Amino acid sequence: MTTIDFNLDWKLKLQNRFINYVKIYSTSDPESESTPSSPQQWDIANYIFEELKTLGLSDVSMDEHGYIYAYVPSNIPNDDEPVVGFIAHYDTSPDFNGKDVKPQIWDDYDGKDLLLNKETGFTLSPAKFETLKDYVGKTLITTDGTSLLGADDKAGLAEIVTAAEYLLAHPDIKHGRIAIGFTPDEEIGRGAHKFDVEKFGAEWAYTMDGSEVGELEYENFNAAGAVVKIHGLSVHPGYAYGKMVNSALLAAEFIQMLPENETPGTTQGFEGFYHLMEVKADISEAKLQYIIRDHDNEKFEARKKYITDQVSEFNKKFGEGTAEIEIKEQYRNMKQQFEGKMNIIDIAEQALKDANIEPKIKAIRGGTDGAQLSYMGLPCPNIFAGGINFHGPYEYVCLESMEKAVKVIVNIAKATKKK
Repeated sequence: MTTIDFNLDWKLKLQNRFINYVKIYSTSDPESESTPSSPQQWDIANYIFEELKTLGLSDVSMDEHGYIYAYVPSNIPNDDEPVVGFIAHYDTSPDFNGKDVKPQIWDDYDGKDLLLNKETGFTLSPAKFETLKDYVGKTLITTDGTSLLGADDKAGLAEIVTAAEYLLAHPDIKHGRIAIGFTPDEEIGRGAHKFDVEKFGAEWAYTMDGSEVGELEYENFNAAGAVVKIHGLSVHPGYAYGKMVNSALLAAEFIQMLPENETPGTTQGFEGFYHLMEVKADISEAKLQYIIRDHDNEKFEARKKYITDQVSEFNKKFGEGTAEIEIKEQYRNMKQQFEGKMNIIDIAEQALKDANIEPKIKAIRGGTDGAQLSYMGLPCPNIFAGGINFHGPYEYVCLESMEKAVKVIVNIAKATKKK
């Protein structure tokens, strides 16, 4: 087996690439119907597109929707190995500020509190986040407390690009053709909607979009987004008696109609939930944005029906047309797409072991582009990328975790996959 010599120069390449990516503003916009959903995503798309061409990858292309495709050519004579792909998304979550990211590098972490921002006193502490203790002596990359970091999924981007560069620089590592795909809008559930599976040309792929080292996932939530609109009637408060209908107050009442113990903060494992993402309300109109999640198909359908029924009950109480709901499916549990194809999981599991990583095969309490792609004919389990505490100012990533992810990609690339 060829040894992967990931020396200091390669570590710095990986670190600098990640730092460059996270500094580029690329938050997606759930209110937009365009693809990409936000103009700023074009900045990182164009940056990566040019980078891949400069590195010497083959057939590098980007379509009108910002989907990027590139390939590491096979270096096996008379190659009959299947084409295998790696996928990541370049948008960041709209859940928290993603602009003006100021990453900080902490070498040889000592296990103590990290003061991320002297002006505000914002601190990342192992007393609150115990997983920090796992990274003593490692290199951590954090925010400055004013933004998310964007390791979801710019860590995955950096790992895939660095692995591709490594393979090109080490022709002694024999491998078949490797497909690479980068997508917009994963964070708003639309990352795979316009992905060209046929053009990508892989028999299967892996998203590098997980969290802790060792994660390998081929089971995920069924997912939908729901928007509840509540209509009120605004009149001057001095003359409001018997006339005003305050939609903000009605919204508060509707929120209480859903089970308080079925939220992300009160569920775990395979338990589903209703998650209130955003509330916009004034007297005239309120808008509630929910996401609905469940691993079980029947329970998922029941959840969609339940929230719809609550809108009907709400209208019975306050008058027909007071509230309306729109539900849009986002992705489905990809587990059933791997029936008879468990070799895809076996290859990844062995690649983890070959990198001296203990596999952690579990279900995702979320979803990736891979869930949709699996239903589009491209089986696509998810592998760790190393980031922790996604979607907020406490987000961080360990450089050594990212290095391990690169080694896993290279191990999968060089694996014999014909059987």
